[in-house]
Amino acid sequence: MNALYRHLALIGFMGAGKSTVGAEVSRRLDRLFVDIDRVVEERAGTTIATLFAERGEAAFRALEAEATVEALRRPEPAVIALGGGAVGTLEIRKALQEHALTVLLEVAVNDAWKRSQSGHRPLARDRTRFEALYDEREGLYRDCADATARDAHDVVLAAGGVHVGVGSLERLGELVPGVGRVALAADQRVLGIYGAEAQIALGTRLGATHELPSGEDAKSTGSLERLWGELRLDRKSTLVALGGGCTTDVAGFAAATYMRGIPWVSVPTTLVGQVDAAIGGKTGINLPSAKNLIGAFHWPTRTVIDPVLLETLPTDERSGGLAEVVKTGLLAGERLWELPDPELVRRCAAHKVAVCVRDPHDNAIRLSLNLGHTFAHALEAGAAYSTVSHGHAVALGLRAALQLSVRHLGLDPAAGQVVEDVLRPRRVRVDLERAWQALARDKKAERGRTKLVLLEKLGKPVWGVELPDDEVRAALESLVER
Repeated sequence: MNALYRHLALIGFMGAGKSTVGAEVSRRLDRLFVDIDRVVEERAGTTIATLFAERGEAAFRALEAEATVEALRRPEPAVIALGGGAVGTLEIRKALQEHALTVLLEVAVNDAWKRSQSGHRPLARDRTRFEALYDEREGLYRDCADATARDAHDVVLAAGGVHVGVGSLERLGELVPGVGRVALAADQRVLGIYGAEAQIALGTRLGATHELPSGEDAKSTGSLERLWGELRLDRKSTLVALGGGCTTDVAGFAAATYMRGIPWVSVPTTLVGQVDAAIGGKTGINLPSAKNLIGAFHWPTRTVIDPVLLETLPTDERSGGLAEVVKTGLLAGERLWELPDPELVRRCAAHKVAVCVRDPHDNAIRLSLNLGHTFAHALEAGAAYSTVSHGHAVALGLRAALQLSVRHLGLDPAAGQVVEDVLRPRRVRVDLERAWQALARDKKAERGRTKLVLLEKLGKPVWGVELPDDEVRAALESLVER
């Protein structure tokens, strides 16, 4: 479940930070923010404390229910912060279930009490009554919540149906939505490392396991056709993709097209998958002439990310994934690559989810995620998807994009130095003409004109940039070893 086309409702006890977090999430998702407490005060023409004192809690609850249900019934998805006791009203609970993805913003009772003392909350004057109310509401919060969160990053992840947590693979059975049969797809190496654990976690729901080729070989028409032929699922079944970006790409596309679409769950095991490739619903396969030319938007019912799986990642695969981390950090304007793995993954995933929820079908801001990728995909095609890894190609693509950004958009040259210092990309030997032809066929090209993503400054990407062909080709040539 996600909030692509639904309201994102925040619930939780007094002092949980719903107003502060809600405002931040609305900014990141580019949605209207509705703070129900403020709406009630505006309609009543007074503060909630005064409303309680003069008219009583029942009058407040009636106004609260009216404002909440009205907000939830509006067609345009918004971020809505509910009052602490709103879930006690049956009408509100029904409206949440019908119209929203509901996220519980958790807070410890001691923290809630301390934060609530700074305001004029009528129900936060007696510590004993406050703690009893906390316990009384806890069960209601849990019953209403589709997800839990501790900060804005977690709320954004929940909006995209993404679960990030250490030990998540062990909980895969409870994290795969639905009750129908499950099929598991993974390559031989991943099955050898994590297959048994995933199968045990899925339990009796698991009907079959399907082995895919490794790497880009999985994203071929032959591999896809074999998977289609092996599947024995109905429309209530779920396909679980366990592995790197290539596995989630082809399995997601198989799910998008099998029986005109079945649910799927993405379980990325690589750094590139956890911070980028497995998030956002883009699925597809390659053609010999270009990468990801055949595909579909098919958002997973859930993406399950366990950072512990990165511990078995080979060094070269981690280095490749680091290129996507650097890309995300450049787009976000934050040095995300310096964080420890669990937080690095959580923050990078949250950035991508925010962009994809804002632009699910790649029409505007989501195009920014292609920073460096126009050149990278061309290099991969020039190497026939065999001798150049995706991560190495992205690192080189970032180098070219940042150099062009310095030249044309005035980017500080020091920003481009991050690629050299952190990734240290080396030029590659590829078929230059084949790479150039692939670049010309890039999905983002319009009327034969290549569209690039560049940076004006850190955290401020510009997409749809057109440059003369000779300059674009020169940038591509600079990445190729002669």
